[in-house]
Amino acid sequence: MPQLHLASGSPRRRELLSQIGVTFTTLAADIDETPLQNESPTDYVARLARGKADAGLLSLANDSGYPTACVLGADTAVVLDGRILGKPVDEADALAMLAALSNREHEVLTAVAVVDQQRCETRTVSSRVRFRAVSAEEARAYWASGEPQDKAGSYAIQGLAAIFVESLNGSYSAVVGLPLCETAEILQRFGIPCWQCMEGNPS
Repeated sequence: MPQLHLASGSPRRRELLSQIGVTFTTLAADIDETPLQNESPTDYVARLARGKADAGLLSLANDSGYPTACVLGADTAVVLDGRILGKPVDEADALAMLAALSNREHEVLTAVAVVDQQRCETRTVSSRVRFRAVSAEEARAYWASGEPQDKAGSYAIQGLAAIFVESLNGSYSAVVGLPLCETAEILQRFGIPCWQCMEGNPS
């Protein structure tokens, strides 16, 4: 069975892969995440997911298991009115994002890519999330919690920001960071089954 490597430092993606019983190791895959000129949000997340997977595979070039290795990369973007809301640069930026998301519906795009030496498969999942009205006081308190500081769109649906979510149409796991249904389908085609670890945790 091919060895799966997760090209991500995200603890959320590690937890999600572990949830479906996939054995994997993690590796670093730092790439430039700057959007290209006139690049659509859908193209952006797909490009970054593939870029992370490719960078991860390249980093294994000197590994003895390189010929049979598979690498998974993923990227998530919060999109409002066609604009990507990235990670906040400071408190003012985060508060502005939360104010923009307040009492509105936005899109969350997550792309997953799996590559080996012969092929690449990529899927992009779109979900719609609606926030209730978020007061300025709540937004400031949320920022003070520390949770929004490294999150796209300045919030984590699996964390404290769950109280802001009025409705979700789509994949919850994709909004968290990895669409598990689609990921499992791709991994099966690469010969990597889920539910490998019925007891204990994957490495």
